[in-house]
Amino acid sequence: MVSKKELYAQVIEYFSKTRPIAETELVYGNAYELLVAVILSAQCTDKRVNIITPPFFDRFPDAETLAASNVEEVFAYIKSCSYPNNKAKHLVGMAKTLQAEFNGVVPSDVELLQKLPGVGRKTANVIASVVFNLPAMAVDTHVFRVTNRIGLVSNAKTPLAVEQQLVQNFPEDLLPKAHHWLILHGRYVCIARKPKCEECGLTNICREYKKNLNEK
Repeated sequence: MVSKKELYAQVIEYFSKTRPIAETELVYGNAYELLVAVILSAQCTDKRVNIITPPFFDRFPDAETLAASNVEEVFAYIKSCSYPNNKAKHLVGMAKTLQAEFNGVVPSDVELLQKLPGVGRKTANVIASVVFNLPAMAVDTHVFRVTNRIGLVSNAKTPLAVEQQLVQNFPEDLLPKAHHWLILHGRYVCIARKPKCEECGLTNICREYKKNLNEK
């Protein structure tokens, strides 16, 4: 039986070798641009978001110009993504709040970020982690699935429970990179419907893999 400490050590060693560079696949130039991109990325691929954002940022280069716009205009720029009506409302609301309460500057604090329309805990953690390199762990569907399958978390039935256990067990300085390790692993290897276990170097410690073997 591998201890939790040994499990994390093996996961860190594996990803350090196989994904020495792990970062977001969203294209952005500053905190405002990443915030927009992450809001757009909900239930939408990064590839699609990266097609939408260049003309969007040409028209709305900062929170001030976005705040001065309206939902109808924003919708026209983002209509090819999922849930464009809601996202258009969130983006305009986010920009207005950013201007009114933060002078147009994206805050680094996770709690303050969540005051912005369209920004939940996951998005706030992404911004804190990616832009400000703070020890935050964003838990999306990929991270939730991968960590539960491998066994990095125990009885974690909510994203917050997963986040708390990961923050407790990964070294603080590795959390921003670990976030991307888990996302990319879930996106390309440990996929939802049919995980590519034959391509994974973690099968020797993976709880789900061992369970499936025992059931055969």
